[in-house]
Amino acid sequence: MQSVAQAWLVLRLTNSSMALGFVAFAGFMPIVLVGLFAGVVVDRVDRRRLILAAQTLLMLSAFVLAWLTWAGVVRVEHVIILAALNGLVSSFDMPGRQAFVVEMVGKEDLSNAIAMNSMIFNGARMVGPAVAGLLIAIMGVAGCFFLNGLSFIAVIWGLLEMDVPRRERSNLGVAMMQQVRQGLAYVWRHRPSFYLLLVVAISSGFAVQYAVLVPLFARDLLHSGARGYGFLMAAQGFGAVVSAIVMNSRSNAPRVLRQNLVFGLFCMAASIFVFGVSKSLALSLFAQAMIGAGLMNHMVTTNTMLQMFVADELRGRVMSIYTLSFIGTAPIGSLEVGFVGEHLSPRIAVVVCSAFALGCAFLLISKLKVIAEAQEALETPTLAS
Repeated sequence: MQSVAQAWLVLRLTNSSMALGFVAFAGFMPIVLVGLFAGVVVDRVDRRRLILAAQTLLMLSAFVLAWLTWAGVVRVEHVIILAALNGLVSSFDMPGRQAFVVEMVGKEDLSNAIAMNSMIFNGARMVGPAVAGLLIAIMGVAGCFFLNGLSFIAVIWGLLEMDVPRRERSNLGVAMMQQVRQGLAYVWRHRPSFYLLLVVAISSGFAVQYAVLVPLFARDLLHSGARGYGFLMAAQGFGAVVSAIVMNSRSNAPRVLRQNLVFGLFCMAASIFVFGVSKSLALSLFAQAMIGAGLMNHMVTTNTMLQMFVADELRGRVMSIYTLSFIGTAPIGSLEVGFVGEHLSPRIAVVVCSAFALGCAFLLISKLKVIAEAQEALETPTLAS
């Protein structure tokens, strides 16, 4: 709801695709600047307390934006500042939550837990945007921001009620840079992780950023207004939920995981292209659903593989690098999409995004052998025992 209402507010204030890109840039850039250091913090503090602090700050940000909008004094500069603040908080929140999954369920249920987590997340993404589109028409964007702020109360309560062992703090000391280098060195030496993260960086930075222009498509090209925009975003969540259910019912065999990766990227590439050229709302909704399915296959499988490969003492740092990979290149991609959409056309900008997704698919295929060998190395100790 927050994302839909924020994008619609920016479009209403500026009527500019470049402004949409710049707000996205402001939200992503703090993650680029502090993401690696955030991973060290995640590895050294109690992760539940870290997530609690982050969720509280995000709640306050939502209430501030609701008040500014309700009072009629909101400007695009306010949205940019709050987007940057949310990005800074998310630098710690996202890798913290990814690493916290293992603490909750253990490695034996990791793959299903990640798929279930993504299914719940995308279920909210399916319902939230559709509700936001209706609420914008009924009570305005301020109501969306306010309800989002209220929703954090449930999140915070859920975290407080969890019965998990408290993680002991470690002294960060002066070794932070050394610890950052350890995480980077692991990823560089472990080539399967490096290639997985490289593909994530390219696809998330330049392919998925087509989404910056979805509100403009809804309003100006598909003529469906705020409700249509909400349903377009909900359709992607619907596709992701269906994909997560299918993935949860399938085997977690190494070969199946590799198939998920390849299918996800090719599905994304084709569907983003269809969305870019579509002149029909129905076809655009279908394309959004297929994009959600492809994105789910790719990202959940990548997350699962990375968490299986890495040792627990490096988990926070590797997951922060993962977060940096799928968000770190997004500032460039969001500005690129906004610029092409402003100076050429939104449709050309989206087609360019589909070309990046296709390139990632072929890059991944060329590295599947290396990934397969790493998966076999994981299985060998189990077979020997």
